[in-house]
Amino acid sequence: MAGALTPKELVARVESSPRLQRRLFAGALVLFAAGALAITFSFFRNTASNRETPISGQPAQVLKAQRSVPFSAEAKSVAETWILGAVTRDDLAGTYDLTHPDLRGTMTRAEWETGNIPVVPYPLDTLRDERWHVDYSYSDEALLEVGLIPAKDSDERPLTFFIGLKKVGQGPNAHWVVNYWSPRYKPPVPLAQ
Repeated sequence: MAGALTPKELVARVESSPRLQRRLFAGALVLFAAGALAITFSFFRNTASNRETPISGQPAQVLKAQRSVPFSAEAKSVAETWILGAVTRDDLAGTYDLTHPDLRGTMTRAEWETGNIPVVPYPLDTLRDERWHVDYSYSDEALLEVGLIPAKDSDERPLTFFIGLKKVGQGPNAHWVVNYWSPRYKPPVPLAQ
């Protein structure tokens, strides 16, 4: 070949040209990176085992809607007693048995009576009015919204709370307890400037 370089000439040219050395070095790095990626993908591309969910021939389980029932006076009495005792912290001893473990957790009676309980407090001594709204009422559970409206001269603001009740026990031992208490309050979100 007329214009071909011998190996000695090629080495001499590379040694004398820093620009050619940089190009060869960059090319070697690209080849090394491509090789490393190829090896990585060939060994580690998909190590997960295939775990498909088996298809069942059983009919789908559909949650049956519960039949609504009128909110019972007994449940409302429990809710009122609980609010007057636990929310105000005025009768903690009397509200321990009215509180479901869903709300009080693993607290003992002595721990509950300290007043450090998972119940959002609200002072009812300045209460002017209360509003009750039943969200749902079934034979064994209910959810209500209780609007607490303080007197006009009070520093408190009106708040609405969700209160959940659940019927526990069987037969003559069945009774209502409170299993949920949370404010409905949504803090305002400032607009972007």
